[in-house]
Amino acid sequence: MTTAVLGSPRTTGRRELLGLLGRTPLARVTADLPCPQPGFWAKLEGLGVGGMKARAAVSMLLGAEERGELRPGAPVVESTSGTLGIGLAFAGQALGHPVVLVGDIELEPSMRQLLHAHGVRLELVDRPAAEGGWQAARLARLRELLALLPDAYWPDQYNNPDNTAGYASLAAELAGQLDHLDVLVCSVGTGGHSAGIIGPLRRNWPGLRLIGVDATGSTIFGQPARPRLMRGLGSSIHPRNVAYDAFDEVHWVGPAEAADACRRLARSAFVSGGWSTGAVALVAAWAARVHSGAVVATVFPDGPHRYLGSVFDDDFTSAHGIDPSTAATRPVEIPHPRAVEATGWARCRTVTDPLANRSTDTTPEENT
Repeated sequence: MTTAVLGSPRTTGRRELLGLLGRTPLARVTADLPCPQPGFWAKLEGLGVGGMKARAAVSMLLGAEERGELRPGAPVVESTSGTLGIGLAFAGQALGHPVVLVGDIELEPSMRQLLHAHGVRLELVDRPAAEGGWQAARLARLRELLALLPDAYWPDQYNNPDNTAGYASLAAELAGQLDHLDVLVCSVGTGGHSAGIIGPLRRNWPGLRLIGVDATGSTIFGQPARPRLMRGLGSSIHPRNVAYDAFDEVHWVGPAEAADACRRLARSAFVSGGWSTGAVALVAAWAARVHSGAVVATVFPDGPHRYLGSVFDDDFTSAHGIDPSTAATRPVEIPHPRAVEATGWARCRTVTDPLANRSTDTTPEENT
């Protein structure tokens, strides 16, 4: 593995950078994904400084500063598959904290270079853990670094309520940009942005339905853990930030469906992104199609540039057995997250918290 620079110098914050945060555009997407659909709204967080997770990163560091958990100039150490890393790089520059990130060797070269360019100290673990995969291996190395850096602060994005609180601005922007909203589609990784925006938006529109989008092989909603190709979507652990009771249904999406949607977006809507963006676009288009007349919105967490060597690369998809042309055009219905293992696009209208063994049974609709 590569070794992070542990003796990080104190840095001077540039809080004027915080004025660049948020205020991202809302786009109308009418592309066939993969079927014709009437259109949905997409919040383009990839066009914001630091991406969507810069909102959470700034919130977590400010909260830690206010509580005295993060001392002036002290380093911030976190595990990331990439997207939060960019957000923390922004937050660290703005607030004056050096950032040490633990990634893994599957982190794209372009993302490594970008993080280095922003002044991040990056360490990569070189093998997944026997249980919990890359995510568990990164967290194990992170704890080792915390022992070496007694003044360091770990935001713990999966369990930090300041992660969720950071998306209040995103909710306010959506409420200001939309006259009405019937269905909100959110990707789920840490659970932060879905939990952070659904409450405020339901105060505006009490009947708002929330659809969660997870990755096949993710354990968040009670499916068995499997190796996952898609980065930034799903989890091998159970984040405490996930607001299970808020979801009306969950969809699991596979790499073929997500890649196909990303490519269709790029060809027909110009705006696109990576795995999470493709997954939520697919489900948002489906929701717009099956809920006739409904106003549907989703959040595109990032843009396409990081994924030019993966999602948009035919050699990559072929090497990983992904054929976007075989992507499913509708989800398979499953009755319960533990009833069937989702290996491709699947939908479940029973949402469960795997740790609390509680469930929310939603009102069934017609089979769509």
